[in-house]
Amino acid sequence: MPHLDELKSAIKERLPELDFVIGWGRGFDPIHATPLFMRTEADVDKLEWGPLNVHNTATYLPSLRGKKVGVVVKGCDSRSVVQLMQENLIDREDLVIFGMPCTGVVDLTKIKNAVGDLGMVRDVQISGDTITVTAGGKEHALALADVLNNKCTVCQYHNAVLSDVFVGEPIEPSVPEDQVYADILEFEEQTPAERMAFWESQMNRCIRCYACRNACPMCVCRDHCVAQSRDPNWLSQRHDVGEKMMFQLIHAMHLAGRCTECGECERACPVDIPLVRLKKKINKEIKELFDYQAGIDPEATPPLLAFKVEEQNIREREW
Repeated sequence: MPHLDELKSAIKERLPELDFVIGWGRGFDPIHATPLFMRTEADVDKLEWGPLNVHNTATYLPSLRGKKVGVVVKGCDSRSVVQLMQENLIDREDLVIFGMPCTGVVDLTKIKNAVGDLGMVRDVQISGDTITVTAGGKEHALALADVLNNKCTVCQYHNAVLSDVFVGEPIEPSVPEDQVYADILEFEEQTPAERMAFWESQMNRCIRCYACRNACPMCVCRDHCVAQSRDPNWLSQRHDVGEKMMFQLIHAMHLAGRCTECGECERACPVDIPLVRLKKKINKEIKELFDYQAGIDPEATPPLLAFKVEEQNIREREW
């Protein structure tokens, strides 16, 4: 990466005033990155940037309140940072935000479908628009566009929406804004029965591991989660579609006006349930009703944290 050295230098310059900086480093094999907590300059030298940096670094911030922390962000990560600030879950003065333009991150499930068992990966090389994966003794040259995470194919925020240090040239969106919810509009054309059948088939595969909740940067009440609450007892531990559906719908509604569509819930799901679709549907409604998108403007008030006697686009008296 041409600007990675510049980013490392910027982090090293600010490191003495911080407890640590969160970024990404190489994981247990060439195809997996891992969150990296940089406390020394030697740690900073391990920093990586590229399409393998799938984790949302903002997820860690609420649990680190009171510490002086630096965080390296992609565009979607920065939206989560802004949303956490809007809800007073993190303190801006304790945070140094480092950003670089992002052209998208891979979907490891798509790579797995193309090359087979990821446990057999021995090397990964990224050059231009191609990612070459050596697995099982074979080289697989894949177009990055074919293995990008779905969220990245319609991304409108390739650059950090808020940063103290931004390295590199900003990138303009390559997809028109009216295409962001094209998949939701297509899904809405199905009948209610068809949509219910789809979600029942998806939820039937859920193993209730709660990885979706744990990976979500906006799920900050895990210690009081309805999934485990016994007083009141919102959900049982029965292994049936109804209970699974209830949890996911509660999760989605708790994120109404808050979800930044970072895709961590879907990435973390071990059975590949398309959970982002639920959140995008609600985000679409929030956009139409309140003209609001989560995590864009640090000075804005999320619509469900405000009260008006009558909303401009919700005219109850005319119902």
